[in-house]
Amino acid sequence: MRQTLRDKAIRICDQKIAQKGDNVGLSFYAFFANKNDDPDLLMEAATWWIKTHGLDHFEKAHKIRTLIQSGH
Repeated sequence: MRQTLRDKAIRICDQKIAQKGDNVGLSFYAFFANKNDDPDLLMEAATWWIKTHGLDHFEKAHKIRTLIQSGH
């Protein structure tokens, strides 16, 4: 996953945790606007989420943040 997407995903995870608490879940769609203006980036996130890590549709934000920060 490219660094700009990693940075954005960590920022979104931090925001969601701050707003809704440590138990909040999210999907990779949380990292994107409601329109598909960058399909390559969306597929990169989906590949990382689904193929690389085999994650469920919704996962805990703190789990995603930890995976990204660890370089996975």
